[in-house]
Amino acid sequence: MTDVYRYTFNENVPFQDVKESLLLAVLAVECLHGESRVRLDAGYCIDQDDCACVVDASTPVGQDISKIFTGFCIREFGQDAFRVERVDAASKSQPTNERS
Repeated sequence: MTDVYRYTFNENVPFQDVKESLLLAVLAVECLHGESRVRLDAGYCIDQDDCACVVDASTPVGQDISKIFTGFCIREFGQDAFRVERVDAASKSQPTNERS
């Protein structure tokens, strides 16, 4: 089973800030694991239309991205500004490494 997390944000959260927080989390994980490892093992996608992000946490890299991104979001937007749920890996939003 693959661990995939879908983050859904309230409409009052500036989605540009959400995207920047996710990319900052990816950058932080690059500092931990290295750029090559992140390029190989990270999977995420940003769905601006649904105010959502999906992170594949089936690898240590993905788990770290998810943890750091969750922490950033709690700190910046508040606990009640978003919801995180585990979703089936075969769902509509397939995580990808958007920088590839």
